[in-house]
Amino acid sequence: MLDILIIGGGGAGLSTALRAKEMKAKVALYLKSYPTRSQTSMAQGGINAVLSDDEEKINSHIKDTLSSSKGLGDEEMISFMCKEAKEAISWLDKIGVPFSRTEDGKIAQRRLGGAKDNRACYSQDYTGLKILHTLYDQCLKEDIEIHNEKFLLNFIVEEGEVFGATFLDMKSMQIESVYAKSVIVAGGGFGSLYWGFSTNSKHSTGDVIAAVLRAGGKLSNLEFVQFHPTSLKKSSILISESARGAGGVIINQKGERFVDELMTRDEVSRAVFEEIEKGNDVFLDIRELGEDFIEENLPQERKLSIFYEGVDPVYDLVPIKPAVHYTMGGIAVNRDLESSIKGLFAIGECSEAMTHGANRLGGNSLLELVAFSKKAVLNALSFAKRRGDFKIESNQENKDNNFKEAVYTLPNKIDFYEKREMLGKILYRNCGVFREEINLKAALSYVRQAQKELAFMGIDDKSRVYNTNFIDFVEFGNMLELSEALLVAAISRRESRGAHFRVDYPKSNKEYERRSVIWKENGVICGDFIRVGDEI
Repeated sequence: MLDILIIGGGGAGLSTALRAKEMKAKVALYLKSYPTRSQTSMAQGGINAVLSDDEEKINSHIKDTLSSSKGLGDEEMISFMCKEAKEAISWLDKIGVPFSRTEDGKIAQRRLGGAKDNRACYSQDYTGLKILHTLYDQCLKEDIEIHNEKFLLNFIVEEGEVFGATFLDMKSMQIESVYAKSVIVAGGGFGSLYWGFSTNSKHSTGDVIAAVLRAGGKLSNLEFVQFHPTSLKKSSILISESARGAGGVIINQKGERFVDELMTRDEVSRAVFEEIEKGNDVFLDIRELGEDFIEENLPQERKLSIFYEGVDPVYDLVPIKPAVHYTMGGIAVNRDLESSIKGLFAIGECSEAMTHGANRLGGNSLLELVAFSKKAVLNALSFAKRRGDFKIESNQENKDNNFKEAVYTLPNKIDFYEKREMLGKILYRNCGVFREEINLKAALSYVRQAQKELAFMGIDDKSRVYNTNFIDFVEFGNMLELSEALLVAAISRRESRGAHFRVDYPKSNKEYERRSVIWKENGVICGDFIRVGDEI
């Protein structure tokens, strides 16, 4: 029997698997797609770390992270992450991550938005991608068990404890149960709820988070969705913050600068959005950096701009808009990274580990998943040893098989693909950079109506092998489930804080300096607020 079942194979899942292997744990990874397609590859700018033992610089990193969190970060968790940063980089360096180097051979570092120091270690503008590929190479080298194209359906939960999960094999369309002494969820965020307006992979539909909600678990801070100010206008593909960190500027078609480019992402995104709403075009200008610098440090940004926008940033302005980049909220966990479901731990973007709060500091996403990977494994292994082997009879697989057969019989009267496109547009406009109660409630009405109509959105493709139409349908159901929870959380937080800006409540309110918590009772969404650090 597995000691640890890891769900997700991006940077969080792979680093967790490697740490588990180092600790001699029996572990397996189950992935919706393939590791190299994970969202980790979009973390281009760098990974924050103070590489010395300078307490003042470490405290500065802690202070910047707390400041960005706007009162919703837990100092204990943030301090742990920042103090573990040096070891995290040393570990990545040891396993072969090709960091960019200074002339004297040290790991190069640069400044990202919201930071007071140059502390982001980087690998050109491919940082996340190169970390991801290195982790994957090491997992293959260590012969870690990896199961690709296994779509998570539900967790196997009895009396508030997890015993495994059910998966749909995407090739055979067969459902299987996987049992384990503990589970670590590392399945990524839910940025693709904003379909067409996100830098995220199309796979980032929050399936693992929705499954936790269905299983009786609690979610936290879903309303905090981070918009990145510099995504390509046509495709929403990310242009790294490192372009601004290196000296790039944001201007309108008149050549006017209207924002300090190195403020936090929420502030810059709002300024860019407002400029666009005035009828102006907005551009990123990195021409002054010169071709040699761009080719050495920003080669990917140049290629993306040429391919997707038809402009060469060496000579041209790059058209941009804000797009969803990261979701701060997710599965509510305690300081041991354990959720409200016993034995189920969460790490990475799917986890609300009280480190990012209301707004993630650039460069901290990669750090979080590496710095917390050892902690997650230690706590999951501790739980697994206390539990030991077990025998359990679960009806979850039968329930899921019944659901699968029901989907094949649903009438196809409404096109859910059109509904998915509309959901993205509505969330972007009504639950985007600026929010207002009347618009949030209108979006919630749309989501709840779509939930009622889901039974009429059957699939065209009735095939029994590799049915992507079926997968898309199940994904859309998860998207609606999470959208409802997101909107209830956004309506409930009647203030502006970090990435959550309410036009009707433009100021922060001390009463809301608390984690929002969402759960389900008898199928009904419930919500509350708790103090940061309190038990969930």
